[in-house]
Amino acid sequence: MSAPSLYSVLPFVAMLLSIAVLPLSCPHWWESNRNKGLVSAALALPVLAFHGLAHPEALVETALDYASFITLLAGLFVISGGIVLRGDLVATPAANTGFLALGGVLASVIGTTGASMLLIRPLLQTNRERTRVSHTIVFFIFIASNVGGMLTPLGDPPLFLGYLAGVPFGWTFRLWPIWGTMIVALLAVFFVFDSFQFSREPLTAVRRDRRALEPLRLEGMLNGVWLAVVIGAIAFLTAPWRELAIFGSAIASLWTTAGSIRRDNRFSAGPMIEVAVLFAGIFVTMIPALELLRLRGAELSVVAPWQFFWASGMLSSVLDNAPTYLTFLALAQGMHLQAEVVGVSHAVLTAISVGCVAMGANTYIGNAPNFMVKAIAEHGGVRMPSFFGYVLYSATILMPLFLLITLLFFR
Repeated sequence: MSAPSLYSVLPFVAMLLSIAVLPLSCPHWWESNRNKGLVSAALALPVLAFHGLAHPEALVETALDYASFITLLAGLFVISGGIVLRGDLVATPAANTGFLALGGVLASVIGTTGASMLLIRPLLQTNRERTRVSHTIVFFIFIASNVGGMLTPLGDPPLFLGYLAGVPFGWTFRLWPIWGTMIVALLAVFFVFDSFQFSREPLTAVRRDRRALEPLRLEGMLNGVWLAVVIGAIAFLTAPWRELAIFGSAIASLWTTAGSIRRDNRFSAGPMIEVAVLFAGIFVTMIPALELLRLRGAELSVVAPWQFFWASGMLSSVLDNAPTYLTFLALAQGMHLQAEVVGVSHAVLTAISVGCVAMGANTYIGNAPNFMVKAIAEHGGVRMPSFFGYVLYSATILMPLFLLITLLFFR
């Protein structure tokens, strides 16, 4: 296949700009999921028309990937929506830091999507009396939705694809020094930042928060069984049995969970529909961008581990990080470097793995749970940063951390 032209990437660029600009320029119009779907469809149509004639196999592959993607997200969304955390903690910096630390650990056990969906609602409930909450959700995305899922193939889709490609299941455990450095650094920065924000809370909000204190208790614990089924399906099954198991678990969750639990969680299909329509456009329009990267990636002159870290990471900020991981893995294998694991060196595979997982936090669309957490928070009444506002957070907080990681581990 000849490399697509640069012009073929324009629909993908337009898709990214739409997500970034339309919420600011016409917020009321953009609130409608129908309008989001119209934008996605309009931008995807040229790519669908071209590839439908020239490369229909690319569309089929993308459709299957999208189906697996949405099935997993919807399954975890439904199951986690059946678990409610009763009670209320005082939303102190220490309590919020504890939530984020738990998310950083659970992300490698039940995946970044599972940890995000399980903890985002309790975190929102704990902070419902506070007036300054958006920074907490941003750090939650950094930690629970991205960096935390670095230690196992179940943690993040790129690592799972690496496992399927031959990377030993236990290989990712060697990433723990990088995982630990990043988690500790982010938690420390958050604690200081949240302490400053907490000191600026109105006294009435603090008093209201303290009056609302009651012991925490979990309900809907049968959903833990359905969650375990989903994890097992991801670990041991292949398509289409994996997707059928996830779909069946979601149906079982809906059937066995009391309606009062979902009402108390303010559970609705809105956030899931928003993610589905936007990522449908992203999946289709990014086909030429990924093909261009696969066919002309060698021209990037990426050789050293630090170059793999930044190249794979920055592209994972705007492209889906799973195919980006496979593309750079194939690029490294084709360079015939030192073959220590799946045809590449440990250092290069570490750089690709960390880059794709960690830098997925740079934008709302870098990793699947990011946008879903944003949507759930906004449906819960939190005013989240715009696309560019979020990028400002990541540029200020994550980029210095990535430079430190480069100096410590990828020189």
